[in-house]
Amino acid sequence: MNGAESLIQTAFAAGVRVCFANPGTTEMPLVAALDSADGIRAVLGLFEGVCTGAADGYARMTDSPAMTLLHLGPGFANGIANLHNARRARSQIVNVIGDHATWHVAADAPLTSDIISLARPVSAWIKTPLSSKTVASDTAEAVAAARKYPGRIATLIVPSDCQWDPADGPARPIASPSAPAADDASISASAQAIRKHGASSALFLGAMAMREGALITAARIAAATGCSLVCETFPSRIERGAGMPIVERLPYFPEQATAALARFKTIVLAGAKSPVAFFGYPNLPSSVVPQGCDVIELASAEHDVAGALDALAESLDASKRDPAMASAARPSRPTGPLNAATVGQTLASVMPENAIIMDEAATTGLPFFTFSQSSPRHTYLSLTGGAIGQGLPCATGAAVACPDRRVIAFQADGSGMYTVQSLWTQARESLNVTTLLCNNRSYRILQVELARAGITEPGAKARSMTSLANPEIRWADLARSMGVPAVRVDTAEALAVELERACATPGPNFIEMML
Repeated sequence: MNGAESLIQTAFAAGVRVCFANPGTTEMPLVAALDSADGIRAVLGLFEGVCTGAADGYARMTDSPAMTLLHLGPGFANGIANLHNARRARSQIVNVIGDHATWHVAADAPLTSDIISLARPVSAWIKTPLSSKTVASDTAEAVAAARKYPGRIATLIVPSDCQWDPADGPARPIASPSAPAADDASISASAQAIRKHGASSALFLGAMAMREGALITAARIAAATGCSLVCETFPSRIERGAGMPIVERLPYFPEQATAALARFKTIVLAGAKSPVAFFGYPNLPSSVVPQGCDVIELASAEHDVAGALDALAESLDASKRDPAMASAARPSRPTGPLNAATVGQTLASVMPENAIIMDEAATTGLPFFTFSQSSPRHTYLSLTGGAIGQGLPCATGAAVACPDRRVIAFQADGSGMYTVQSLWTQARESLNVTTLLCNNRSYRILQVELARAGITEPGAKARSMTSLANPEIRWADLARSMGVPAVRVDTAEALAVELERACATPGPNFIEMML
């Protein structure tokens, strides 16, 4: 057995079941070693950002580690943007990066780089094996580091000679510690504040607080006290729809966010940080919490948030209260031209039971969240870190994780071009992904930001920086070229018909929506 085989077999023993790979020369022993573990699925991505984004989607849906296999520093660098998003989503990812043989590094070959410095901003754990004999134990450490609650990114940099040289065999898995409990003082302070302010208080939810059990507990607290439930603007994963609590989402723009929070005297944080503006704007503060509103942390994302909510409910005599749940009531199907409202309403009216929605639709996607609150039960994923190009890869990984569920990639055109290679992987793997592509031929959010900056009549150069119309991107043709069946629609009626057909058809498909 060589070092590469010991790595792959150790990863399998530790619970890794998928490897999203874009390998190169320095990873060839690892590519060959994938055949030594029948239980690890190897998924090829044609761009490293597809691999890292898919690992994120897989980890979000399984709460288990996904592996990436990447080529040296430049290959890893291509995947960093979606690792930034995955870090914000607290996803369990083990990056395996091949490096030059230890004795070749001093030659400063063209692809030599400082991989550790590249990995540090997006990794909670980094290590380079000293020899083929330590690769297995280092891999066990990497998987354990990634599993640390609620999820971390671990990066293992493996020199080529450590892959091909002999090894002693796989290592035993290492158990990860349980999530720490919130302290009694935080629970007591949170309970006291909610008792005092009642309907003028809010539970601000993030991370594991948006899973089914924790949400239901939060809804029991709301029923007992009158407090409101609010979640982060870009939740990593939230369970929604009929039979689940209705949770208000914090608006994106800071003025709207501050206005939405203005009615509260106390905000209790459950798995979330105190809310801040996405960007700094002139004459606006970073925090969107209104002046005079107290912020209390019940539990951070690194604590057992579900357990903290259980303890809070017990303290507030809410454990047995009947929570308010969304009724089953799809919105009516709209008619007429496609726009943000009709697209969101059509999707909410047609999407199947138990769908997974990966929302990177940007401005066009905003109405959907409201329209879908009483739609059939579904899981909602969003752009956690703001680095665009996450939607199509994340949907790909979610489909690998949940092959029996329909994944809907609700995708903007500008960000879709960053990782369009995902469509090829979806076709190759026959994944149940339906992509709804919002083609407004522009970076619409940048047009909005220009207006917010007071630039109401941008010049020719500024206008060209926000336009995707010249030349036209023919998305349906692009999807078909990568093996994904595709259609183009321009009315709500046609969208409903095609979306129903697509969701009932196995494998990937693509709907280009002309707005």
